Amino acid sequence: MGNVMKYKGYWATVQYSDEDECFWGEVEGLKNTSITFEGNTVKDLKKDFKEAIDYHLEICKERGEEPEKQVKGSLNVRLGVELHNKARMKSIEKHISINELIKEAVTMYLKTN
Repeated sequence: MGNVMKYKGYWATVQYSDEDECFWGEVEGLKNTSITFEGNTVKDLKKDFKEAIDYHLEICKERGEEPEKQVKGSLNVRLGVELHNKARMKSIEKHISINELIKEAVTMYLKTN
């Protein structure tokens, strides 16, 4: 996965600013928190990313708050009527819920890509 950094269960996208001549990144998927970081070298970028995550976790701990998760484990998928109908029929055929069918499909897709 290009341009993505991971640390302590968090992941962030990374970009390069030609104007500022530095790398910068942002932890994705947080609604109530913004975690950004930067560095002039990859080494500096990684260091600042880890420090930003550690700082965020320390602040949450001091406040007695649970750190916000990037994903919740549930999502609303809009399939369109035709695909939704086909998925529902397949789930009935397999004697599983449509949710289980979609989980299976995503799991298979991620294994092959």
